[in-house]
Amino acid sequence: MYEALWRTLPGPAPVKAVIALALVVAVFFLLMEAVFPWVSTLMPYNDVVV
Repeated sequence: MYEALWRTLPGPAPVKAVIALALVVAVFFLLMEAVFPWVSTLMPYNDVVV
């Protein structure tokens, strides 16, 4: 899978590395800003009663 992604990226190896790093950072921020907050509302540990 990663090899197919690497082959589809344009440019020489250093440019591909920078693009791949930018994609990883973009996915990380997307998960932290949109996906994880939505999932945390569905988790049972938010209903804690002491």
